[in-house]
Amino acid sequence: MSYLAPSEFVTKMVDAGESKIFMSTRDTVIRAYMAGAILGLAAWFAVTINVNTGQPLVGALLFPVGFVMLYLLGFDLLTGVFVLSPLALIDKRPGVTLGGVLRNWGLVFVGNFAGAFTVAFMMAFVTTFGFTQAPDKIGTAIGNIGEGRTLGYAAHGAAGMATLFMRGMLCNWMVSTGVVGAMISTSVSGKVIAMWMPILVFFYMVFEHSVVNMFLFPSGLMLHAKFSIMDYLIWNEIPTVLGNLVGGLAFTGMTLYATHVLTLPKRQADKAAKPRVAA
Repeated sequence: MSYLAPSEFVTKMVDAGESKIFMSTRDTVIRAYMAGAILGLAAWFAVTINVNTGQPLVGALLFPVGFVMLYLLGFDLLTGVFVLSPLALIDKRPGVTLGGVLRNWGLVFVGNFAGAFTVAFMMAFVTTFGFTQAPDKIGTAIGNIGEGRTLGYAAHGAAGMATLFMRGMLCNWMVSTGVVGAMISTSVSGKVIAMWMPILVFFYMVFEHSVVNMFLFPSGLMLHAKFSIMDYLIWNEIPTVLGNLVGGLAFTGMTLYATHVLTLPKRQADKAAKPRVAA
């Protein structure tokens, strides 16, 4: 599968983070929009499989197809840039600033949400025949997910919030490992296999992914599920985003960088000499 050594793919991670920070606003938003839309389609696909087969493992086995497609096409998820962009700042790449990292995160969040929301609307429209009847069994199942993963956490108070945050951490530990998986091979088959494994784990374990939830919860609201926008934001999206940030950066980005990054003086000199022009 043309495997790259850790020191090689960690350098690629830092390079990728740097390139994302300097990417134009237009390209950042377009790539994030398409990533959110494709991941929303994959979630819809997986829920459909679960409902029709009654076997959650089958849905988990096939859900990664969306993740694989979007990363092979060069699109970006918030969970991925949470890990990659800060590494360029930590590595002191020329011209990289905290403001640039935050700008990248903000643009990707907006693009992911817009893409996921677009697919959420399409799903709600399709499962209700243009909002002219009650949702079918797929739409009903998606609405129930939204209720269980907002009001269900709220019922446990602080313990529910801590559980939600921890599930967000665990999620991006696995998802960001999938992002890295796209870099550890130079062949398409190798990339696919390396990405597939951790995404299967995250989905089957029902961890909380901020971008998947940008599809699931707006879908539920459009289908009149019994939770509110504030329930969604406070008892899912915001803690999930924070958990995704902490988990991905702490367990994947920083651990790989700390133990595998090249620190030779020549590399530092090469970086300092490398010109950088902001997009």
